[in-house]
Amino acid sequence: MRSFRFPLLALVLAAAQAHGAAPAAPTVAHVDLRFGESIADPYAWLRNRTDPEVLKYLEAENAHTEAATAGLKPLREALYKEMLGRIKQTDLSVPVRKGRFYYYTRTEEGKQYPIRCRKAAGPSLAFDAAAPEEVLLDLNEMAKGLTFLGVEDVSVSDDGNLLLYCTDTTGYRQYDLHLKDLRTGKVLGPTAQRVTSVEWAADNRTFFFTTEDAVTKRSDTAWRMGLDGKAVKLVEEKDELFRLGLNRTKDGKFVILEAESTDTWENSYLDAARPEGAFRVLLPREKGHKYKVDHREGLFYLRTNKGALDFRIVTVPAGDPGTAAWKTFVAPRDGVHVEGLELFKGFAVVREKREGLATFRVLDFATGKWHEIRQPEAVYFASGGSTPEYDSVQFRYHYQSQVTPPTTFDYHMGRRETTLLKRQEVLGYDPALYATERAWATARDGVRVPLSLVYRKGLRRDGKAPLFLYAYGSYGYGTPAAFDSNRISLLDRGVVFAVAHIRGGDELGEGWHRDGMLMKKMNTFTDFIDCAESLVAGKWTSSDRLVIEGGSAGGLLMGAVTNLRPDLFKAVHAAVPFVDVMNTMLDPTLPLTVGEYLEWGNPNEKAAYDYMRSYSPYDNLARKAYPAMLVTSSLNDSQVGYWEPAKYVARLRTLKTDSNELLLRMKLEPGGHGGASGRYDRLRDKAFEYAWMLRQMGITK
Repeated sequence: MRSFRFPLLALVLAAAQAHGAAPAAPTVAHVDLRFGESIADPYAWLRNRTDPEVLKYLEAENAHTEAATAGLKPLREALYKEMLGRIKQTDLSVPVRKGRFYYYTRTEEGKQYPIRCRKAAGPSLAFDAAAPEEVLLDLNEMAKGLTFLGVEDVSVSDDGNLLLYCTDTTGYRQYDLHLKDLRTGKVLGPTAQRVTSVEWAADNRTFFFTTEDAVTKRSDTAWRMGLDGKAVKLVEEKDELFRLGLNRTKDGKFVILEAESTDTWENSYLDAARPEGAFRVLLPREKGHKYKVDHREGLFYLRTNKGALDFRIVTVPAGDPGTAAWKTFVAPRDGVHVEGLELFKGFAVVREKREGLATFRVLDFATGKWHEIRQPEAVYFASGGSTPEYDSVQFRYHYQSQVTPPTTFDYHMGRRETTLLKRQEVLGYDPALYATERAWATARDGVRVPLSLVYRKGLRRDGKAPLFLYAYGSYGYGTPAAFDSNRISLLDRGVVFAVAHIRGGDELGEGWHRDGMLMKKMNTFTDFIDCAESLVAGKWTSSDRLVIEGGSAGGLLMGAVTNLRPDLFKAVHAAVPFVDVMNTMLDPTLPLTVGEYLEWGNPNEKAAYDYMRSYSPYDNLARKAYPAMLVTSSLNDSQVGYWEPAKYVARLRTLKTDSNELLLRMKLEPGGHGGASGRYDRLRDKAFEYAWMLRQMGITK
């Protein structure tokens, strides 16, 4: 493959047009030669962010969007006030004990960011509300003078004296590592740049971290560092399909170095009490073999897909991890996806998924008996992983549904008793006014696809209700049937909200992912279309009141289904959309590209190239009518380049034959793939998006 470019012409941005007209991006001759075919891309110039004309064009698009939505300001403000009014702005999370401290976050009214705190445990290690508070990180103070702040990988040493944390101040997900002495308050750092994960050793003086490549952002190198600040390189991952990350076993005995590609996982382990040692590979990487590891009482517990598409769990002596020594701990079962394992000294909790719903099965090692934690609703989302103490008899888990706010429980594994610790307070909300249910659509190949719906009670199934349909469907990431207090503003206006659990996610197991990736990716798009048609046929809505949304890879979904069935949807919100599939996947210097060949395909191979090009949204835009579209993105997005949505909108403007709105809203100030970092800023962005979508549904108040 080779590319050539015609000489640049003088560029004049056509933003000064008749009042109210959309900007027209200049075209510049650019042709790529691919498999003997010349592919014109007249908007390729938009990728050059150093070109001042690019910024002018993006500013013109923003100005056009602002003008086109000026009439929505009253609705935007009303939505913002409604959504803000449901939030208990001064609030406190449930404290979690680690060692001799309880850790929690709290928020204060008027402040954008959380404050991370702790209190010393009281007698018998119980929580002592009267104990003095120690502020670990006040993100509001840290954010002064910044327009963006992301904080990740917050980790306290075992003795509670030292704190590691990573900060991103641009939205590009480029994190600096800092070390804070909690005894003195002194911050040392940044101690390292481009950090992707961190983990403490057991000596309270040594920590490990991984870093990313400066160009591709692939997490490729593991390091060890002591309090002297000297970094020692331990491992450099050469295979571009793999990325590195760090973990630690629940009992604290081993640091785990994970090397993962889309279809193959490898784990190495190191005695956490001997950080100067070398990582040892547990099981060498084997194409197609995925496994995770934890440790308890001399045994490694492996969640593995060897011999089990939806995983099983085996045990193996820590000194002899070969497959010959494997003993079955959890056998594979039809229709059950074994998602995770949480080990305790006296108990084990296995997280499984059946028909898209998470379940917890508990084993008492003393009795050898299993039991299940029952949940109260038919459609819900539950997750664990919030109990740091290995010797705990309490399993903490989080529960919510589309009508039940996030709720935290402690489950006593011995007594089989559940204690409600906290339910998120949603001011003015009455769950009795709303209903949620599971529906099923039949895809064109006969596969049943689940949907989760929520609506205000009293809804008439007469096809006249507006409906908001959301989906993602990639990377094996399932979309939970979760609560969102902002969504109440839609439900109270008569909108039905639905999630389509389409292939490409993992809602129905690993096979659900495999059937929506690589050369089966088209299933993702046709599933979504079939779900939408099922909702229309079932009188939930009609196509002239059906608005759809997806972000990132879900933005690719939006672009693909809009090309395939533009008549089926009234309006589309594509957030940070991956729409220029071919140009991105043909550029190995971009973040994520090579590592994602196993998800999308390698377009340097002709069969994959042809298949990917058949659905790439940018490459399949055509001269026809399209629904109204709002495309949102960020200049600093590291996951999906800003130029993808910019090029998409520019080309679509020249092809669409309708008069429906096509708006691009580009965040030019710091902000990333997830949007703004402050909670009030995020709320204003949501109010803007909801106001636009409601107007498309015919709702203006």
